[in-house]
Amino acid sequence: MEILNEHILNILHQLPANVTLVAVTKTRPVEVLQQAYDLGLRDFGENRVQEMIEKQPVLPADIRWHQIGHLQTNKVKYIAPFVHLVHSVDSLRLLEEINRQALKNNRTINCLLQIYIATEESKFGLDESELNGILENELCKSLTNIRICGLMGMASFSDDLALVRSEFAGLKQLFVRIKKKFFADSPEFSILSTGMSGDYLIAIEEGSTMVRIGTALFGER
Repeated sequence: MEILNEHILNILHQLPANVTLVAVTKTRPVEVLQQAYDLGLRDFGENRVQEMIEKQPVLPADIRWHQIGHLQTNKVKYIAPFVHLVHSVDSLRLLEEINRQALKNNRTINCLLQIYIATEESKFGLDESELNGILENELCKSLTNIRICGLMGMASFSDDLALVRSEFAGLKQLFVRIKKKFFADSPEFSILSTGMSGDYLIAIEEGSTMVRIGTALFGER
């Protein structure tokens, strides 16, 4: 617990006041999550729906659960009653399903649109034209039980820090364009979720307001 406390304090000390730390807790046992909670963390991120729904009932009710991994439409119903923020929305179809399940649970669910910024091949994430297409779609505008709060992206897994920085900077520029075009009067559109254990300091320098950190907090799996 002392080591965990030290890691948490070190990272929190590095974060500006406007940056939220999401502890990435995938594969970590509930005992470790409880320790992190006892040390003051409240935002926990899971990649897999199954893990989240197993951990959520046995941990404190005021934890804010973040779905940070790819989300299939048929899994939305399991997390809709409690999820705080879905980071990985990459289609209008998924937004529709989140809205449908939110309505069933009498909730409004916060969402981020996932943008593909890395050089590696990836199945997930939108480019700028796809992003505009979703936000211009009348169906998207009619979804009353979702709240689009910003963008999420993952930089290339690379030692080329100039490349990583340029990807984060490009996403920040996209965020500014989208904010101006679609969300100028929407203060809730304020989250830029970029940066993980290996690159969160660069991400913050390039405008990130939310970082997703696992290994730097909890150590190697």
